[in-house]
Amino acid sequence: MCGIAGIVSLNNAPPVEEALVWRMADAIAHRGPDDAGVYVSPDGRAALANRRLAIIDVSEAGHQPMSTPDGSLWIAYNGEVYNYAEFRARLEAQGHHFRSRSDTEAILRLYQQRGPEMLNDLRGMFALAIWDEQTRQLFLARDRIGVKPLYYTFAGGQFIFASEIKAILQHPAVERAVDEEAFYHFLSFLTSPAPRTLFKGIYKLQPGHYAVLNAEGDLHLTEYWDVFDEAQPHPEWSAADYQAAILSELRESIRYRMVSDVPFGVFLSGGIDSTTNLALMAEALDHPVQSFSIGYKGVERYNEFEYARQAAACFGAEHHETRIGEEDLLSFLPGLVYHQDEPIADPVCVPLYYVSKLARDTGTVVIQVGEGADELFAGYTHWLDILRLYHGGWQAFNRLPAALRRLALAAAPVGRDSIRYEYIRRAAAGEELFWGGAEAFGEARKARLLHPDLRARLGDLSSWDVIRPYREMFERRTAHLPGAGDYVNWMAYLDLRLRLPELLLMRVDKMSMATSVEARVPYLDHKFVGLVMSIPERVKLNGTGTTKYLFKETVRGLIPDEIIDRPKQGFAVPVDEWLRTRLGSLIERKLTDFAARTGYFDPAALRSMLASHDYLTWYLLNFVLWHELWIESPGPAASATPSLGDLGLGEEVRQARSRS
Repeated sequence: MCGIAGIVSLNNAPPVEEALVWRMADAIAHRGPDDAGVYVSPDGRAALANRRLAIIDVSEAGHQPMSTPDGSLWIAYNGEVYNYAEFRARLEAQGHHFRSRSDTEAILRLYQQRGPEMLNDLRGMFALAIWDEQTRQLFLARDRIGVKPLYYTFAGGQFIFASEIKAILQHPAVERAVDEEAFYHFLSFLTSPAPRTLFKGIYKLQPGHYAVLNAEGDLHLTEYWDVFDEAQPHPEWSAADYQAAILSELRESIRYRMVSDVPFGVFLSGGIDSTTNLALMAEALDHPVQSFSIGYKGVERYNEFEYARQAAACFGAEHHETRIGEEDLLSFLPGLVYHQDEPIADPVCVPLYYVSKLARDTGTVVIQVGEGADELFAGYTHWLDILRLYHGGWQAFNRLPAALRRLALAAAPVGRDSIRYEYIRRAAAGEELFWGGAEAFGEARKARLLHPDLRARLGDLSSWDVIRPYREMFERRTAHLPGAGDYVNWMAYLDLRLRLPELLLMRVDKMSMATSVEARVPYLDHKFVGLVMSIPERVKLNGTGTTKYLFKETVRGLIPDEIIDRPKQGFAVPVDEWLRTRLGSLIERKLTDFAARTGYFDPAALRSMLASHDYLTWYLLNFVLWHELWIESPGPAASATPSLGDLGLGEEVRQARSRS
């Protein structure tokens, strides 16, 4: 697990400066505190950098950047490929000799043999760069699901890439400006949809894609995987057959993710996903699993310690807990903005950081997490509400003439800020009902929130422009797969392409790596995902109106019924409570000042939101703090986390401490 970065000088641009590449590496030192390395090609046209968190083969033999014995290929790699021992054995049988036990070397030699096709052999999470000295080409790739990030840009006649944007910003030619279109979509999705970022001109390599930068400086992007490449429906299977396959595939996924030369554990909420993680880890070990939970001071209804302790006791885990309060949130805000790179407007980032720190403080370096299970198995109550709406009246309403649908919108007996109004608006416009599992501002509400000048520059832009291509891909790719085109699978597919890689997985990556902890995601193993996405809605939910029905029945008998049948709480954060104290005061001050000096928000619309202590103001605060740190100021120096004073937060934290 590492952080990577690099530069390729194009055409007649000056050679790469090694000192600059080292500054890029220093900016992501938290991703790899164990080792650092830089390679610059003999002609100075290309450079790779690596910061290493040693997980597999912790010896010096795993040092990166790494080359083939003849020096023709060089790799900088971030991630873990869990099946590397299997294809390494094949390569050895074919005469390849290895100098290390690392997965890095096995991947490089596989690329030497197969080129980009080698990606089909990899099972794991990764972002990697390979420089070919002979062809003068750079190869970049991101894992199928998007667990690991990879960003890139062109500036000053050079191609620049890195695991985190802050490394790219070390380059003096990189402009710091807001991508206004990405900002518009951020207000809907709490993240900027790939390939854009909030930084104008800086892009994300999309999950399941690779890129080749040729000697002429042309960048060619290729999609090498989609989940429906993996899905194989089994219409003859019973529910019991699916349950057996799910448990078998998940057990294998977790077994693969226990490959490590350093201590590992599990984040444990006491919910179904994390408890199943723990149960399957415990059955494969002869020593206690390290488990970690987090809760909140003074707001017990948000805490799940009771269930986490029950799960830990049931499976003999060595359990660790911590609590955080409003002071901890406020104190971490500069670090939150810094480590996110671009706003990931999900307050769960805060407890994720502190529980990752708890793990690291105990000496645990690798953690299993439960992301993905709710999306794959319909684990959210609002998903069931959407399914009922879709099956109950949405389709019939969409068959009405467009004129009648528009009349219904005009006569809608709901406020224009409500999600119900947004659903009616989508129906009237002939758009899709479900836009993802993390919706914030609807289109009508964004139109009132944004400053008139910004609205004018954006023209008729709509976030439906983001959703439509995914819907078209879904319909095309499920046309020949019986049952896979069910609406619940559309919801899962959209979250797999949008919300999971660019919001949920980025919050896990950025917050865990901020503490030098590697997070592994067994529910998002590509083979497991392919299996679950092939299951029809009638089996997955069984018409019961129960969230995660099939998965609950699959693990019944493996984990306690009390955990399976308890109401879902989720990984909630008490932002509503904190909005009424110092956090609310901070938000009001920051947003009011920001609106007065910039042209993003309509002041009247903003005042209305602030007066009602609207939860959505938290999302706006994330953008404002990001803008202050990365756009309005030069930004911190390499590896220098900003202080409270840098963001003008000292007074709020002082008052929070005085009350604690």
